[in-house]
Amino acid sequence: MSAESRSIFDPPTVAVVLKGGPEDLPPSERQRHIPQTATKVKVPHLGGHEHFERDEGNTSGPGGPVVFRWTMRTRVAE
Repeated sequence: MSAESRSIFDPPTVAVVLKGGPEDLPPSERQRHIPQTATKVKVPHLGGHEHFERDEGNTSGPGGPVVFRWTMRTRVAE
């Protein structure tokens, strides 16, 4: 999201990278911006959701994206 498209009411975001989970999760899904205070990310994928949680002990370095690690998969209820 560009600075021009953000509202002053939008929460601050942080760049994250998603590690682990299914190998066929596209690279475009593994890099995103989420609210700075988020501790979990849920990504729709092949009829289910892949769940990732913030890895507090692992960052990509100062100014780099925050690492979120895969924790589980859930299926979408029919």
